Amino acid sequence: MFSGYIFDVEGTLVDCVRQNLLSQQESLANFGATVPYEILQLYSGLDGDETLQLIAPAMSAEERKRVLEAKEKIYDGKYLAMAKPFAGVRDVLEAIAKAGGRIALATDCKGPELKHYRSLLDVDDLISCVACGDDVEHGKPDPRLVELAVLRLGISVKQAIMIGDTPYDAEAARSAGVAAAGLLTGGFAKEALLEAGCSIVADDLPELLTSLESMRDEGSLDGSGSPVCLP
Repeated sequence: MFSGYIFDVEGTLVDCVRQNLLSQQESLANFGATVPYEILQLYSGLDGDETLQLIAPAMSAEERKRVLEAKEKIYDGKYLAMAKPFAGVRDVLEAIAKAGGRIALATDCKGPELKHYRSLLDVDDLISCVACGDDVEHGKPDPRLVELAVLRLGISVKQAIMIGDTPYDAEAARSAGVAAAGLLTGGFAKEALLEAGCSIVADDLPELLTSLESMRDEGSLDGSGSPVCLP
């Protein structure tokens, strides 16, 4: 069974996906690009520069940089205070730690945002290490965040599972050789998460923990990546 549990933060531990997408939409509008919310949702969790290359291909690298900087200012000033931890986060992480699991965070966010999220979550005593946007140049689905988390946990990739809310979390995990589990808290369909490589898809963290515990007891989850879709 797994000894290392690597968690995404935004959309997985903290309820803030809608706020992030609204700030992205507003920033794009300020630069003359009108993008429907539903389109932005498709790329939620994808590296910011990659997202802009897909939805605004005419933008130059410098323009993309300015849009991303403006998005962060809008988010920090208007939406960050609305972010809330999902129910049951501490209970789930405590259960993992009590069972001997080591916990890492692997998140594209950084700086003041990550600091704010960690203060909201109040689980630093349960976290062994963090890999964040300050550590790597590219966000998910690039696997380097996950690889760094595994390295800092001091375990092999076969001993780790990545828990996230987007297909890009799963893709990063599988590219790093790590098992992946998905949550529906980020707005993606079960099918999208399974197709991206998730072994398990659950409605929320408490349901995911129950399923992991059940599969551990049955010996049916060994990191091989066989799809399991929870009702």
